Amino acid sequence: MYMDENKVRVIKISSKALFEFIYEKFIEEQACYLDVDPLSVTNTFDIDWENGQFIFCAHISEDSQGNMHSLPDGIDLKSLMKMLPDTTESMFADNRYKEYTKEELEDISKQANLL
Repeated sequence: MYMDENKVRVIKISSKALFEFIYEKFIEEQACYLDVDPLSVTNTFDIDWENGQFIFCAHISEDSQGNMHSLPDGIDLKSLMKMLPDTTESMFADNRYKEYTKEELEDISKQANLL
């Protein structure tokens, strides 16, 4: 594609569009980023604009009996963003994710709410 040497193409987006872009990129690349089958997981995510943090979680959609699973109500992503260390310094590095049990994440959420 040709671009005139005197022109500059610009994309400027709001926080809503930026969040949408980040989320969609994570959905698109979750097989690579999280080593999961995208068709067998459900995603949960949140962003903290004030502190510049993003959290993205993948968990199994349904058990072997076909029962749907969601994250337990006791898992609070905002609390987890406060309490968990970053899992990677770069999305281009290996070992980007850390695996937790649902119980561990519930406990960490409870601890954050006590602070």
